[in-house]
Amino acid sequence: MKALILMIITAALVNNVVLSQFLGLCPFLGVSKKTSTAAGMGGAVIFVITIASAVTSIINKYLLVKFNITYLQTIVFILVIATLVQLVEMFLKKTSPALYNALGVFLPLITTNCAVLGVALTNVQNNYSVLESVVNGFGTAAGFFISIVIMAGVREKIEFNDVSESFKGSPIVLITAGLMAIAFYGFASLSF
Repeated sequence: MKALILMIITAALVNNVVLSQFLGLCPFLGVSKKTSTAAGMGGAVIFVITIASAVTSIINKYLLVKFNITYLQTIVFILVIATLVQLVEMFLKKTSPALYNALGVFLPLITTNCAVLGVALTNVQNNYSVLESVVNGFGTAAGFFISIVIMAGVREKIEFNDVSESFKGSPIVLITAGLMAIAFYGFASLSF
C-alpha cells in the first residue's frame, strides 16, 4: 500500500506530466483561463487517463503480448482513448451543458492529448501490473489536475495586474508556466 501511495505522489508532483515531462501542454495552456473550466478539464482527464491506463494495460497484457502483436500498441491505445473521450463527451453534454460548452474544442482534443497516450505507453514500458498502471495513471492525472487548476488561478489573478503591453497574453502565460515548472522541479529532491 505504501508503494502505491508513493507512486501517486511521485507521478503527481515529482514527475508531473505537464511541468516535468511537458506533455499535455495544449489543454494546459488553452483551458486554463478560468478555474472552473480548468477543474472540469482536469476531472475529465482524471477519468480518461485512469480508465485508459486500466484498459490499455489489460489489452496489452492479455491480447497484444499474448499474441505477439505488440507493434499495434500505439494504434490500439489511441482507439481506446478515443472511445473513452467520446463517452466523457456524451456524459458531459447530457449532465453539464455549461461545462461542455466551456470546454469547447478542447474536450475532443483529450483524444490527441499526448499525456494520455504517454501514460499508457509509460505503464507498458515500465512493465506495471494492471493495479500499478491504474495507480500511476491516477497519479499522473491528479498531477495534471493540480497544475491546470494552479495555472488557472494564477491567470485569473494576472488579469487584474498591470502587465506590460509586450507581455500581455501568451508571453505572460508562458513565463508563468516556466516559473511553475521551476517550482515543481523542487519536488525532484524528494527521494522515495
